[in-house]
Amino acid sequence: MKLKPTKYYITIINEIEKVRTKNNINWMDVLRIAFEGNPEKALRCMKKINSQDGQISRLMKKLTRN
Repeated sequence: MKLKPTKYYITIINEIEKVRTKNNINWMDVLRIAFEGNPEKALRCMKKINSQDGQISRLMKKLTRN
């Protein structure tokens, strides 16, 4: 198995970090919204979280390909 250059992996890891940072903020927003009792806002925020989780999954697939 031939590995790609280290820079390739670091670039993807940095992208994952950026997406995770945004996603963590969204999770905290969901908690705040839940305490406020506004299910409509919570649903919109959950959609964003789900989308960014998809981005993380796609980046992880790129990272683990040969």
